[in-house]
Amino acid sequence: MASSVVGLHHFLGALALLLLAHQAAAAGPLAFVGRSGSKLVTLSDATAAGLTVCRTWAFNDGGNSPLQSSPGVYNENVFQALDFVVSEAKNNGIRLILSLINNFKDYGGRPQYVQWARNAGESIQTDDDFYTNAKVKQYYKNHVQKVLTRVNTITKIAYKDDPTIMSWELMNEPRCEVDHSGKTVTQAWVKEMAAYTKSIDGKHLLEVGFEGFYGDSTPDKIKLYNPNAYQLGTDYITSNQVNEIDYHHPCLDIW
Repeated sequence: MASSVVGLHHFLGALALLLLAHQAAAAGPLAFVGRSGSKLVTLSDATAAGLTVCRTWAFNDGGNSPLQSSPGVYNENVFQALDFVVSEAKNNGIRLILSLINNFKDYGGRPQYVQWARNAGESIQTDDDFYTNAKVKQYYKNHVQKVLTRVNTITKIAYKDDPTIMSWELMNEPRCEVDHSGKTVTQAWVKEMAAYTKSIDGKHLLEVGFEGFYGDSTPDKIKLYNPNAYQLGTDYITSNQVNEIDYHHPCLDIW
């Protein structure tokens, strides 16, 4: 499938966007994409610029206008806004990559999930317990199931059956401080969650969401290609060899 990123940097200013309730409401009859200066940018503008694939969030955990306000508790109005975005993407010939959680605290992310577990009485040491704590992992699996089996209120198509959705992304830019090698903690999580996601939806593509850092499996590449030889707890090569992972989206030089 051919895709274009013409106009992506101009229109989006980032690799991912939040397309949820307050934004959809602001857009009126057109699905909101973002702002370029003072100009409201819509999916039709993106199509005119040659954009055919857009990555966006299928999460907003806790905080303001959340999709998921607490584990398993969802705001139907926000979900319907995401339904609208998927529907408008279809109408404008755009395929979507839907990311299922953020690594960072923006829009909740891993920190929110582990805080929910703390509030439930779990012994949580760091945000990296997200990858290993059984309750937190179940929170994540529940969210995956909720999103993938969601029936769009506009198109009447389940997300897992909708060809407008090109791919799922396990997480936006996973990182891990307790295991810089990427060999154990994140690798085990990727294997488990990739298999779980594919058990619900075997039709769509699946990616991890890595930025592309090399790990211990290719030590010669760490110094050559990782900025400042950073190791951030992921292994681009090893994790992309997991059977259920289909591809990796590259982070461009401008990133």
